Amino acid sequence: MNNTDKEHSGITRQEFLAHVGRGAALLALGGTVGTILTRKARGGQVWQIDPTKCTQCGQCATYCVLDQSAVRCFHTFAMCGYCNLCTGFFEPDANALNEGAENQICPTGAIQRRFVIDPYFEYQIDEPKCIGCARCVKGCTQFGNSSLYLQVRHDVCVNCNQCNIAANCPSNAFIRLPANDPYFHRLGPRA
Repeated sequence: MNNTDKEHSGITRQEFLAHVGRGAALLALGGTVGTILTRKARGGQVWQIDPTKCTQCGQCATYCVLDQSAVRCFHTFAMCGYCNLCTGFFEPDANALNEGAENQICPTGAIQRRFVIDPYFEYQIDEPKCIGCARCVKGCTQFGNSSLYLQVRHDVCVNCNQCNIAANCPSNAFIRLPANDPYFHRLGPRA
């Protein structure tokens, strides 16, 4: 190879690929930093549901821009009666008080029932299965003590500037809360 060939080749293929790899890594890092700064620039506020205004209309399950809604059912154990006949777990006209799918109000089986001591049962939400349809919340609110309620999961939510669920909420239950204290429930803001 003469001097003119070396001048035109510049860098080797290995050096070129190394530069491209570093550039891609910097671009990804810049995107992550940009996302974080954009969220902070929005005033550090996130969308949340005020359970005192929520009418359990079921629109949280369908209006979210995500394939599976960022809204999930939460359970306030301090309010729960641990009832054998939980109106948030069982269909109103259940054939039997057992865990059969035909007896459960949740269409995805997201509520798990566990025997504690006669006549008490504990109810847990399997969040990955929850679609935010509010059927269990409606049953608990109408006939129970409202220990089940809907909340936006911020580890799932993309925090749209104009939340599609909030825009379509018939009861205006969607509110903005500080990102450092993003959850709200019937007992008041979490401590």
